[in-house]
Amino acid sequence: MTRIVAVLDIGKTNAKLVVHDLAAGRDLHFATRPNTVRPGPPYPHFDVDALFEFFVSALREAAALFPIDAISVTTHGACFALLDDRGDLAMPILDYEASEPEETARAYDAARPPFRETASPRLPNGLNAGAQLFWLQHRFPEAFARARRILPYPQYWVHRLTGVAASEVTSLGCHSDLWAPAQATFSTLARTMGWADRMAPIRSAFDAAGPLRPALAERAGLSGRLVPVHVGLHDSNASLLPHLLAGRTPISVVSTGTWIVAFASGGDLARLDPSRDMLANVDPFGRPVPSARFMGGREFSILTDRRAAEPTPGEIARVVAGGIMALPTFAPGTGPFPAGNGGWTQDPAALAPGERTVAASLYVALMTATLLDAVQAGGPTCVEGPFADDQLMLDALATLTGREVRASPGASGTSHGAALLALAPERDPSRDAVFAGAGARPPVDGLGRYASLWRSRLEGGT
Repeated sequence: MTRIVAVLDIGKTNAKLVVHDLAAGRDLHFATRPNTVRPGPPYPHFDVDALFEFFVSALREAAALFPIDAISVTTHGACFALLDDRGDLAMPILDYEASEPEETARAYDAARPPFRETASPRLPNGLNAGAQLFWLQHRFPEAFARARRILPYPQYWVHRLTGVAASEVTSLGCHSDLWAPAQATFSTLARTMGWADRMAPIRSAFDAAGPLRPALAERAGLSGRLVPVHVGLHDSNASLLPHLLAGRTPISVVSTGTWIVAFASGGDLARLDPSRDMLANVDPFGRPVPSARFMGGREFSILTDRRAAEPTPGEIARVVAGGIMALPTFAPGTGPFPAGNGGWTQDPAALAPGERTVAASLYVALMTATLLDAVQAGGPTCVEGPFADDQLMLDALATLTGREVRASPGASGTSHGAALLALAPERDPSRDAVFAGAGARPPVDGLGRYASLWRSRLEGGT
């Protein structure tokens, strides 16, 4: 029986190798490194060779400690790889935050499908994968022509590990402009541009693409064993998967990291507003799920000046009573208030680190509550990832939404969800342990007035 799964988890900020115990439903071990971006030439791109060496080294260390039964992959979205005839990269993998795709934005806007087809909002830079491919094809036509296969980012790593090329719907349907969720097929853009013909065959995220390459298995300390590598999926969808397998509907899942993504399983697709960074993600079974997002982890880091501190009860009370708050948005062009300029109601330099952390946690809670309301989320809310350890944020979110808020156990719900791919899609032996910290959370005193003031400042533009 498959029990111990090594998960390659590549987030926008950090990459991790996580060893997950399926029977216990918990992470046993992890190694991490920054996900660095090389400035070029020819353009800002991910340092995939450095990530690969990190993964091999971390897998070797993990294999010396645990009997690895399988490997799974999950990565951030908005990222595709182009492979040549030999299976090597035809072009470096563009960083989705690079501004270069804006050079062809006007032409791309004329070519991209309407929101009603893709449920994908127009986003800045390369956050729409279609905008990346469009710019690459126009800016580097000869190199682009050499690309024989186009792979979503999780499946690029699967190909590097196994030599098997595949595509998968959670990444195809992640605000890419390349997928039509209602029809479960490639968009008119992907077909018209000829990209659909170059996409690798679509496989289920649960499928074992193949065993680890023999030479790689030897380097990783797994020689003599056929270790299957599963097709993998988009990281926010990995967070959603345990709850889908447990059959909990309606439920709201908040996946946190660099991005905070709110999923409303059982929510209303008709409420999606593309001008507010709302979209339909596609779950591993191919079904559209109403979603909304903002760059919460990035903004929290900015608001705390990267010096988050455990606040005291006195600091919480002072910030709430004094109306000390941050107003969106600190990641321009994203989130429910994409036109916001980002600012404070008073000079943050005059605040103690604990006070800045309070304001940042309340900002994240207010923004997350805004997302959940926008997608008409129902049922309990499960928060996974780094913010599952932020008690003030969790308490504030429960106070703001009036619904139960629970923390997902372990360092990351993404590793749990990705590891579950190694089981049959109807099985989750740890489904009863998905939630932790259930029950009523203490209300945050004065938060109602604080939230009303925050919203009135947004409406008044001050």
